Amino acid sequence: MFKKRQIGNTNLQVTELGFGAATFGNLYRPMADEDARNSIKKAMELGLNQFDTAPFYGFGLSERRVGDALREYDAKSYVLSTKVGRILEPCAKAEDKYGFCSPMPFDPKYDYSYDGIMRSFEHSIQRLGLSKIDILYMHDIGRATHGDDHNRLFKIAMEGGYKAMDELRSQGLVSAIGLGVNEYEVCEQAMDHGHFDCFLLAGRYTLLEQKALQSFLPRCVKENSSIILGGPYNSGILATGVRRKDVVPHYNYQPANETIIKTVASIEDVCQDFNVPLAAAALQFPLAHPAVVSVIPGLSSANRVQTTVEQMQVNIPSEFWQTLQDVGILSPEVPVPTGVAE
Repeated sequence: MFKKRQIGNTNLQVTELGFGAATFGNLYRPMADEDARNSIKKAMELGLNQFDTAPFYGFGLSERRVGDALREYDAKSYVLSTKVGRILEPCAKAEDKYGFCSPMPFDPKYDYSYDGIMRSFEHSIQRLGLSKIDILYMHDIGRATHGDDHNRLFKIAMEGGYKAMDELRSQGLVSAIGLGVNEYEVCEQAMDHGHFDCFLLAGRYTLLEQKALQSFLPRCVKENSSIILGGPYNSGILATGVRRKDVVPHYNYQPANETIIKTVASIEDVCQDFNVPLAAAALQFPLAHPAVVSVIPGLSSANRVQTTVEQMQVNIPSEFWQTLQDVGILSPEVPVPTGVAE
């Protein structure tokens, strides 16, 4: 069984390994309903209790599949999160878009207003077919997503969207609220406007990136806002490495540049010296920081669940982390896991 950690000041406790269900929306390739159900069944059997989805993932398909799979379990046995910030509007026909090969005939439209958040929450409850949502994240707010329109949308989100989410929390309809984003800067910005119990931060505190350590993560510790670390493989490169000839290494959703490839190659050298799987190191590293309560990679099959659990259970010696610091991949002030002594 996995150790559980508490989210902020809430009564929620999540396992250190969570289940990201973006793949349930047919991300990049179709998957069968049965495979989705079996992967969640395997996760529950192996002790995972945290499941994350979103309306955007397959335009409702991921939420439907997650709900169908979890419905047979006691609601107290899992922690479910989904997201708001987009409304799904019916369209003439289903088309492959945004990386999803989904049969759902909907178009996602950004809406961070008070009414938009409330509608999105109600729609998610219906799609999930479940009696509760534990964590509600505001999805993809930030300059990286919205560019020059960020300031306008952020104002709407903080004045309207946050108010709606805070009301849902105060009424007990959700237990925790946060942001689900790919940039830590907008999380810091949002913290000036209200209290967020947690942040689902994708890819911004990994073996390749630790800038969030400078101000954001210490602030989370101070204000008791927990981090659920999504994208621990930085879009795949920290799972596949850079030595395989059959895989183009991806970083931040695109082919990696030479600087990133060189850094990952250096990490792989250290992994080889200590016989440590790269994916295991990528999964375990973020949990050493006191603000991080869980890592939540995308899991697409029962077999992937099994192998990911095994990677989380690899004993990594302290000397491995010390070597990464000695060669400059990790700075000396970065917290590292307490591994076994060689």
